[in-house]
Amino acid sequence: MSSTLKIEGLRVEVAGKEVLRGFDLEMSSGEVHVIMGPNGSGKSTLAHAIAGHPGYKVLDGSVRIDGVELLELSATERARHGLLLALQQPLEVPGVRPIDLLVAAGADAADLRARMHDEARRVELRPEVLDRFVNVDLSGGERKRAEMVQFGILRPKFAVLDEIDSGLDVDALGAVARRLLAATSEWGCGILAITHFRRLLQELTPTMIHVLSAGRVVVTGGPELAEVLERDGYEPFRVSSI
Repeated sequence: MSSTLKIEGLRVEVAGKEVLRGFDLEMSSGEVHVIMGPNGSGKSTLAHAIAGHPGYKVLDGSVRIDGVELLELSATERARHGLLLALQQPLEVPGVRPIDLLVAAGADAADLRARMHDEARRVELRPEVLDRFVNVDLSGGERKRAEMVQFGILRPKFAVLDEIDSGLDVDALGAVARRLLAATSEWGCGILAITHFRRLLQELTPTMIHVLSAGRVVVTGGPELAEVLERDGYEPFRVSSI
C-alpha cells in the first residue's frame, strides 16, 4: 500500500529566530527526494523539526504521514507511525546495545539477532559491532552503517537523512546508498535526503531535488538540477531572509 508524506506551510523557530518560513513538500512511497541549499538555509532545522526535537519550535504548518498529523505526536509516536531520522552525527548511547534499542523502538523480537546480522552483512558492518553499546567507540563509517542496520530492521515508511554522507569514505557511502536504494523497492520506503554534496546523488539517484534558501523551497527539479548546482552554485537561487 502506497504512503504519502505531506509537509505544508512549515514554520520553525530556533533560539528565537524563524528559520523555516513556509516549507512545502509532498512525496510518496519509493521516491527519493533530496534537499540541498547553502549553510543556514534551514536544512537541518527541517530534519529536527519533523522528528520532534524539543529545541525546535513549530510556529505553524503541518506534517502528515497518510493523513496522520505528526506534529501532535511525541518523537516516539512519530517513529511508530513510520518516520525515521538519521542524524548527521549519530549519538552515543552508553549502556544500551543495538538490540535493546530496536526492541524499545518496536521491532519484532522474533529472530531479531539473526536479522540484525543479515542487515550488517548487507552494509559490510563487522558483526561484533552489534554487541557494543550504540555508537560508542565506533568510527564515522561504522556509525552510519550501524544506523542502516536499524533502518533495515525497523522498515520505516519514510526516512529523513540529515547529511548521512558526512564523513563517509567512498566504500561506506556506497554501502549506505545501496541499502537505501534497495529499501525503496523492498518495502516502498520514501527517502528524504538532506545533503551539501553531489557525490551522494551519484550513488542515490533522486526522484526530485529541492533547493532551500532562507527557509523556503525556491526551485524544484529532477536529477539534472544537480548538474546546474555543480556548475553555478547556490547564488542564482539565493533569496533574502528578510
